[in-house]
Amino acid sequence: MATTGKIATCLWFDTQAEEAAEFYASLVPGSRVVRLDRFPGGEREGQVALAEVELAGQRYQLLNGGPAFPQSESVSIVVSCTDQAEVDRLWTALTSDGGQDSMCGWVKDRFGVSWQLIPEEIMDLMFQGGDGSRRAWDALMTMRKIDIAAVRAAHAGA
Repeated sequence: MATTGKIATCLWFDTQAEEAAEFYASLVPGSRVVRLDRFPGGEREGQVALAEVELAGQRYQLLNGGPAFPQSESVSIVVSCTDQAEVDRLWTALTSDGGQDSMCGWVKDRFGVSWQLIPEEIMDLMFQGGDGSRRAWDALMTMRKIDIAAVRAAHAGA
């Protein structure tokens, strides 16, 4: 079960690590399932114990550790989205099949893992300071899926 990278984030799953790894690799261009390690014996022999996935260069280990530690919002995967089309595509994929949307660009996928879909432009609008940034923040705080055009308009005072 050796990882090929020096540092990887480990996410605990009950039994869905392989399914999650394949789904996650399909979401982000330049991503792939790196390896699947299987239990060598016992009652779970042959089942995936650890899946390693690389999402746009970032390594994650997905551990099938059983039901003891369910996912929570205390850890999330942040995706810096280039445009509204990317936000929309990922939002749709992550909320399908039992995923849930939340406020301010947060989504929980069907495995319970939290994601933040943040358009790159939004960070600049929110942190420039002044009235424009305050209006951008105020607009963002009312949104579930982030609408870049609406935040941009709020920043401009429209």
